[in-house]
Amino acid sequence: MVEVTYYTREGLDKLKEELQFLKTQGRAQIAKAIAEARDKGDLSENAEYDAAKEAQGLHEAKIAKLENTLAGARLIDESKMDTTKVLALSVVKIKNLKNGAVMSYQLVSEAEADLKAGKLSVKSPIAQGLLGKSVGDTAEIQVPAGKIQFEVLEISR
Repeated sequence: MVEVTYYTREGLDKLKEELQFLKTQGRAQIAKAIAEARDKGDLSENAEYDAAKEAQGLHEAKIAKLENTLAGARLIDESKMDTTKVLALSVVKIKNLKNGAVMSYQLVSEAEADLKAGKLSVKSPIAQGLLGKSVGDTAEIQVPAGKIQFEVLEISR
């Protein structure tokens, strides 16, 4: 069963580029490593050959996983997004009611999540607590440090 995941155009393009790299240059690098190890003689006692073959298996598994992810990837038409409530791919500005800190995050798929870039996984506790909320709503969210209350200040795309 393929899991459907929603992506931004940027995130989807990044996945496709990574898959293309793995299938071309990545495979070529591994083939070269296997050939070099094979040239070193007896394969039954060649740890370098075994390591190269194991790396090849891991590489192919990564390709298969990316292909599976892309099979379930769906691009969201951001122009048709509802900005009255927090949804996947919404950009949400929130205020921590305890310390007054204001933060802005875009809720993205797990694969696109990058906290430093302000991209929060929709599967994270904070995103889960914000989904479906509207401007002015308060969300009480359980995080590792305890419960935190956030007020939704703004929703955009």
